[in-house]
This record gives sequence, C-alpha cells and structure tokens, in this order.
Amino acid sequence: MRLSYGPWGETIDELMSASVAAEDGGFSDIWFAELHRSAFVPAAAAAHATARIGVGTAIALAFVRSPMATALSALDLDEASRGRFTLGLGSGVQRLNENWHNARFGKAARHLRETVAVIRAVVAGAHLGQAIELDGEYEPLRLRGYQRPFPPARTEIPIYLAAVGDVMTRLTGEIADGWLGHELGSAAYLRERLLPNLEEGLKRGGRDPSDLQVIASACCVIDDDARQAKRWAAGLVAFYASVRTYQPFFAFHGFEQHAVAIQERFRAGDDQGMIDACPDEMVDALTLAGTPGEVRARLSAYEGLADGIKLSPPTHLVPPDVTRHCQAQILQHLSP
Repeated sequence: MRLSYGPWGETIDELMSASVAAEDGGFSDIWFAELHRSAFVPAAAAAHATARIGVGTAIALAFVRSPMATALSALDLDEASRGRFTLGLGSGVQRLNENWHNARFGKAARHLRETVAVIRAVVAGAHLGQAIELDGEYEPLRLRGYQRPFPPARTEIPIYLAAVGDVMTRLTGEIADGWLGHELGSAAYLRERLLPNLEEGLKRGGRDPSDLQVIASACCVIDDDARQAKRWAAGLVAFYASVRTYQPFFAFHGFEQHAVAIQERFRAGDDQGMIDACPDEMVDALTLAGTPGEVRARLSAYEGLADGIKLSPPTHLVPPDVTRHCQAQILQHLSP
C-alpha cells in the first residue's frame, strides 16, 4: 500500500520544503488542495522543486472554472512535471460553488461526468487542430479553429475523483482513473459503503477493478502524548461536522448527535465549543491520531482495501505551529 502526502506550508517556500521532504522520504505522491490556496499554483511550484514524486491536485474544484481551462492547466502541469501529474477533481458543496465562486452547480454527478469528458477530449486532441464538439447540459464544447501549438507530455492524464456520497462514488467507479477519499474516513466506511459503490460503478462502465486506483485519505496526528494528538485532530473533525452535507457520514459511525451539537456551536461562533463537543471516540473513529506506534498499527487496517493512503496534518481550528509540528511528525515517523 503506497503512502502519499498532502504537504502544508504557511508560505510557498515552506510548502515546497515539505514537498521535497516527502520526496526524500519515499512518499509516492504529493497532493495539493484548493481551499486556502489554489490547487494548481502550488502543484506547479512542486513540479519544479521535485524530480521523482508524483504531483496531483486533491482536489481542484471541478465547476469553478471551465473544463477547457482545467484541461490546459493539467497539460501545463504534466509538462512541468515531466509526466508526473494527476488531476484530482471534486464537486465541492453547492453553497461553496454558488456563494463563494458564483459557479453553476446543478446536478453534481451529471455535471462532473460532462466536465471529465471535456477535459479528456481537450487533453487528447487540442494539439491536433481538429474540431472537438461535445453536447452537454452543463458543459457543451464547440472547439473549432484552435490548435495548441506544442505537443503534450501525454495525451492521457489520469483523472481521479473525490467522492463520499453513493451517486458520486458510483460515478467514480464508472469513469475515473482513481478515487480519492475524504481526509475524514475509516476502513469500515471504505469497506462497507464506498467499495461496493465503486465496484457497482466499475460494472456499469464495463471496467476491470485494476482500471481504478483506490486512494484513501486520513488526517494524521502523531505525538508521544496520545491525548494531545486527539485534541489537535478534534478541530478538523469538528470543522467538517459543522457541514450538514456530511451528516450521513457521521451517522454511519454513530456520531450523528455529536455532529448536531457541533453545528449548534458553529452557529454560535464558538470554535472551542466545537472542539469540546468532539469526543476522543469520534476522533479515533475518523482520523489517525495517537502515538507513532498507534498510528502505524491503525494504518494496517487499510491493507487489502486501498491501493494507497494520502496522509495530511490537521489544518482547521489549530494554530500554524501545531500543523507544522504534526507535519514534521508524519514525515519523521511514516516516511516509507
């Protein structure tokens, strides 16, 4: 099972230092998220700062830019990384798309299917100068009189999709090259809810299981003081519990009422109250938090379920020095 890493940095320089450390430590890939930063700019910097490690987005928001713009960014990044780039996409939640980005959301699964089709068509054929025409409810494409005047590093760039819900997970199995897990998760949820949907999607698409890479994700917090590690991880758990879209996920693990309590404290603007409402049992179920030995033992639960797991430090409701400490611990104790 491959270990990959989601680096963090308060500055781009620090982010690149973490990326180089991940490469030196033997991690298979580094992944960049689109929230507090863009996904593509740090990925471009990392492509030049590293030489061997895979570089990907986990995730870039699929609907906040045109599919052609995303495809051109992917082509540039694949060239910059010399064929090491993976495009990870996710829909994000409706409120984020519409209120933050003024982007159309619609029926997310259908919208994402059309987005992926356009990106693949542009990556494969933009350098040929031939017309590319695709119908669609959300992302129709009429590309005529256009030719990208330099050859691509590859005409097929892997596209991974992030999915939690049933419909989107089945779509991932049907059309994607890989699945990216949410940074909150569990081996039980992967085994009982996600893998069956991925398998159903593979059957719908007439595909073989080997056609899909399954990459779980985990917020990872390592400290000699296990209790402290769990309290640091609780901030990230509470942050996601405040989003009602994830309610079924928390309900599956038996923490529906805890999530409701966290949402009440979120509405009151009480960050510490959100953390206090997240018990250690909730953290244990949804993250990898504890001593180095405890975290290594819990990683083994994913063996045979996932092709790899993406690790990342906590980044919500904790100060930067805590995130920095947790990053250093991951790179020190879990480097393959």
